[in-house]
Amino acid sequence: MLKVSENPPARTDGYDSIAQYTGDWWAAHTKARNEKALAWDLLAKGVPYFLPMVAKVIFSGGRKRKAMHPLFGGYVFFVGDTHTRAAVFQTDRVCNVIEVKNPDRLVESLSSIERALDSGIPIDAYPFAVVGRRVRVQAGPMTGVVGIIAKRDGVDRLYISVEMLGQSAELPIDTSLVQPFDG
Repeated sequence: MLKVSENPPARTDGYDSIAQYTGDWWAAHTKARNEKALAWDLLAKGVPYFLPMVAKVIFSGGRKRKAMHPLFGGYVFFVGDTHTRAAVFQTDRVCNVIEVKNPDRLVESLSSIERALDSGIPIDAYPFAVVGRRVRVQAGPMTGVVGIIAKRDGVDRLYISVEMLGQSAELPIDTSLVQPFDG
């Protein structure tokens, strides 16, 4: 198990945000437990990537340990062209590379997740698409973020959907900070 400091960065060095990446977006569906290794390979090749990770506390060998886990297990997002795609396959760490059909929507979702991770807001994966009321956050560190609000386990949560995966990221939200959004 890696120490927290031994994990790859969530995004390629030299970029303040994934919104600065240029090129075609792809999602690499990795072989089991190869997300971090692929991120290290992409970093070495200078390929812009995004691997959102969250800290989890696990109990192993009678000890409490903190480890970083990919938010969307099995997926690393990267930017490039067909040559980059071929280089990713050559790492022998991926099963498939999925072309992103709506890159603007993906970047919007991933940028919102990146913002939550950078601000330290507790965020977790939700393995399903969510049905609920679409809202825009009006105040706080997530101002401008669009998502779906729903109540789960008695807590209001904002769900940021990554449609191409059919999954979402969830974070707690104060409903007084959101307004309905139709856009």
